[in-house]
Amino acid sequence: MTATPITASLQAGPRAPVRPAVDLLHEARARERAASIPEAIASYQAAVAAAERAGERAVLAEALRRLAVLRHRRGESAEARELCRRSHAVACHAGNPVLAGEALNTLGGIDLETDAVADARGNFLCALELGGQSRELRARVEQNLGILANIQGDLDEAVARYGRSLEAYRASHDEHGCAIAYHNLGMASADRQQLDEAERYFRQSYEIAQRAGDVHLQGLCLVNHADVHFLRERYEDARHNAEAALATFDQLDALSDKADAYRVLGMVFRETGRPALAEARLRSAIELAVSAGALLNEAEASRELALLYQSMGRNQEALTLLNAAHRLFGRLDARLDVVHVDGKMAELEATYLSVVHDWGQSIESSDPYTFGHCERVARRGVTVARALGMDAHAQTTVRLGAYLHDLGKVRVPHEILSKPGPLTRDEFEVIQMHPIWGIELLAGVELPWDIKPIIRWHHERYDGTGYPDRLRGDEIPLSAQIVGIVDVYDALTTTRPYRAAFSPEAALAHVEGSHELWSEAVFTGFFASLAQSPTATTEASCTAAL
Repeated sequence: MTATPITASLQAGPRAPVRPAVDLLHEARARERAASIPEAIASYQAAVAAAERAGERAVLAEALRRLAVLRHRRGESAEARELCRRSHAVACHAGNPVLAGEALNTLGGIDLETDAVADARGNFLCALELGGQSRELRARVEQNLGILANIQGDLDEAVARYGRSLEAYRASHDEHGCAIAYHNLGMASADRQQLDEAERYFRQSYEIAQRAGDVHLQGLCLVNHADVHFLRERYEDARHNAEAALATFDQLDALSDKADAYRVLGMVFRETGRPALAEARLRSAIELAVSAGALLNEAEASRELALLYQSMGRNQEALTLLNAAHRLFGRLDARLDVVHVDGKMAELEATYLSVVHDWGQSIESSDPYTFGHCERVARRGVTVARALGMDAHAQTTVRLGAYLHDLGKVRVPHEILSKPGPLTRDEFEVIQMHPIWGIELLAGVELPWDIKPIIRWHHERYDGTGYPDRLRGDEIPLSAQIVGIVDVYDALTTTRPYRAAFSPEAALAHVEGSHELWSEAVFTGFFASLAQSPTATTEASCTAAL
């Protein structure tokens, strides 16, 4: 929505009295707190014009800054930044360091909420340097530095910063500031899994926000309390809070916050068995986050939708979404090297493993002879990779590739897979297509790990006798060779329709007699791994003071 332009009357009449800029500023602030956003924007614009005419630089700096906050909340962050810079310039020209610091603090808050965290830090520190003698400004900057610590994963530092902020707000008799501090303490407590404390802080914040008429803060308390309800499996309470928050954010036209509310609703519908509603809400969350340029919200909503698709067996779509989320976190990490996203990435990668594991099991589920094969190959393959000194990323590549190495077998007719006797030449040629079909099934899926060479080439052999491409020697990637040798060993030790299982000793003798089929390093690593048990490895929005 945009403010309705004020047009001049067609008939001449007496000139309306010019209202003082400071009165217009107070009126705009009151309208903002009452969530009359178009009217508040119009009043701030009028205050800017009046202050410019009267040369009232202090009022002008504050009106520009407050207008920036509203523009930012409507998703117009570029315009908001420019308004903050104008406010800072006006305050500096007026020789008012506190107002200059306020402008930089607001600019830092916008940076923080649009993932420009490196810029945020610099602006907050400059704000403290300029206006640190102001108790009120110091309270807000401490709060924002707490949010920064929260993003970086330092929850103890975040809580300490929020505590200092709360003390400064209390000393300033700023009840509304206390409400914001309580809200952020609630966020940090939830991150620390201190859910009772989180709920208490959100209630305190919400009660003050109601008294102060701060509709936006009420919405934030509702949606973040909804997250806590969700963690406690109080799904009806979570839905009620998220819907109330959504109505509030819709009134404010706050796109990023609406995305958060839709995300929670999607999660609730997913967990309560309403997949169509869950998909619709999570799709809305992603679209709104994209419109608002909120990378973190987009990444988190994408992950939640991927979990929905996993539960529905839509594994390819789930992996596509997880990859999109991974790229978004990567952009955060690459652009903002001070941001601690390791926790989010670890959570995301655990979801990858879960989806790929489930997909691998679904491939085997129709064949009792091979059920569990991919899991065993994955565990043993990681043990071989570790014996060869491969790093964690390479080990994960082997593991995921092993889970999906037989993906293409879903296209092989069941009567061929389960045939009790020898295969004909034509039937074997069909079997030999499964590596290529596996790649075709993954054509639209990109992953942070290069597993496609494993899927295509795990049946290639070092002496050139493998398939489908007759690769020879070191043309075969190490990861594909590892999965290949472990695949053979597990197949030999498993009962198949056409033969009984080999004993481990007989299977090892067979592998040892096929020395020419794998590189010396892979052969050595495989036998070194036998001394180890192939156990499964562990699979492992605050509100800125603008």
